[in-house]
Amino acid sequence: MNLTRGFSLPLVAATAATLFFASVAPQVSAQGTAKSLDELLQQVQQADKRDAAANAEREARFAAARDQQAALLAEAKREKAALDAESAALQRQFEENDRRITELTQQRDAAAGNLGELFGVMRQTAGDFASAARNSLLSTQFTDRIEQLDRLAQTKTMPPIPDLQRFWYEMQREMTEGGKVQRFEATVVAPDGTREKKPVLRIGPFVAISDGKFLAYETGSDSLSAPPTQPGGHFNDIAKAFENQTEGYHQMVVDPTRGVIVSLYAQRPTVGERVELGGWVAYVILVVGAIGAALGLYQFFYLTLTSAKVNAQLKNLNQLAPNNPLGRVLLAFKGQNVPKDEETEVVELRISEAVLKELPPIQRIQPFLKLVVAAGPLLGLVGTVIGMIETFQTITESGSGDPKLMAAGIGKAMIATVLGLGVAIPILFLNAALASRSKRLVQVLDQQSTGLLAETLEARNGASHA
Repeated sequence: MNLTRGFSLPLVAATAATLFFASVAPQVSAQGTAKSLDELLQQVQQADKRDAAANAEREARFAAARDQQAALLAEAKREKAALDAESAALQRQFEENDRRITELTQQRDAAAGNLGELFGVMRQTAGDFASAARNSLLSTQFTDRIEQLDRLAQTKTMPPIPDLQRFWYEMQREMTEGGKVQRFEATVVAPDGTREKKPVLRIGPFVAISDGKFLAYETGSDSLSAPPTQPGGHFNDIAKAFENQTEGYHQMVVDPTRGVIVSLYAQRPTVGERVELGGWVAYVILVVGAIGAALGLYQFFYLTLTSAKVNAQLKNLNQLAPNNPLGRVLLAFKGQNVPKDEETEVVELRISEAVLKELPPIQRIQPFLKLVVAAGPLLGLVGTVIGMIETFQTITESGSGDPKLMAAGIGKAMIATVLGLGVAIPILFLNAALASRSKRLVQVLDQQSTGLLAETLEARNGASHA
């Protein structure tokens, strides 16, 4: 195919062909001179393919060499990391060996020290532990250890190895048994002084109970005693429930002071004793509060029942019943004996009279409750003043500020104040509830009576115009 066909300038085509052959001549020189432009184009394409294949082959060789170098580098890094880890391990082992050598050297020096110093430390430790064992509740279970500890603490010569081993064993047993709950037989001294062997439940070194009662331990004693007063019903109930359990986790009272807190709880006065400490003022406050509470509750139930009847009447205004305030107010105007042609002023007065007649039963008791609310703190203040007067009198008589001497007067003052506030605050809320209920009932009566009066006047005005 002649590429110059259709061109009007054959000279230009020949010149371009000459330039093209000149540019590709180095690539196709191996195949000879092309006879036509198509053959030249084909030779150029084949040369490009050969060059591309050669380039791809070189690139593949380069990539393979690169991958090989990367693998060698990674292998070298792994070997370096392994050597670094081995070096660090050897360094740690060296440091550990050096530390161990130091420790063994110190142990050797300590073992080679003066046995007299060791003996002195042993005697001091035995004496300290003997004192701790005397104060420990565990001594009632392990009664034979106090004598041995005293012998070690008082010995003048180096004790034999079995005694030292027993000493170590007792210290270890003190720590181990301190975390256990154990049952054992022990001598229990009753409040009347009688001694009896009873099963005892010990909770670590803290608390011991028997028959649901907390037991007290005296320092150095080989028995337990039952205090005449217990910490309280709640604590005793917990102790009884825990004593009846055989396994698992259960609630229990634990005294970390080894009986001091339990004894303090046992010495706390009861509610009756606190009221008695408050004196006659406390009894007056309680009587006033009881009367106010009883009357307030009675009025509360009365208003509740009355509200229910009024609500039932509101649902059925066509059948008026005299068993509720609303029915009685409406019957005062709509009753059979009520004239139908009364004047408007008379009707208003009749309705007002009926509403006012219902107010006293609804609003009763509330003034008395307000009086109780005001009198409670005032009576408490009276008790406070009396208690402080007694306190100052005690200080004057004794000439000192001993807290035990002043405790009675201060307690009387505080108890009266607490009782006054304790009576006034509940009565205040009760009175507020009664006032709310009574206001609602009065509002219903006013609304219904006013609406009835309006309907009546409207009906009469309509009839007069007609």
